[in-house]
Amino acid sequence: MIPLYMDEHVPRAITIGLRLRGIDVLTVQEDNFSGKSDPELLDRAVFLKRTVFSHDDDLLVEATKRQRSDQLFYGIIYAHHLNVPIGTCVKDIELLAKIVKSRK
Repeated sequence: MIPLYMDEHVPRAITIGLRLRGIDVLTVQEDNFSGKSDPELLDRAVFLKRTVFSHDDDLLVEATKRQRSDQLFYGIIYAHHLNVPIGTCVKDIELLAKIVKSRK
């Protein structure tokens, strides 16, 4: 199972729903890392060995830069906040988190 690092704009209901399903979730707020830049967020997730979940389009740009330069990061799960209902988001992330082998 992959541990997740929730970006600060992710609704609390998604975090709660995932935790109720046994997913290892840490929020940026719980980690006292709110307000940091996208590069800092991805660096922190690497340090924590966690995959980031976000609704932030700009984070995808930073991830693309990292992929193209072979810079380490543990991945991003992205869902557009207007196109994916919370319940669907929780179910889909749970499936990903449980079928992908952890990097720990």
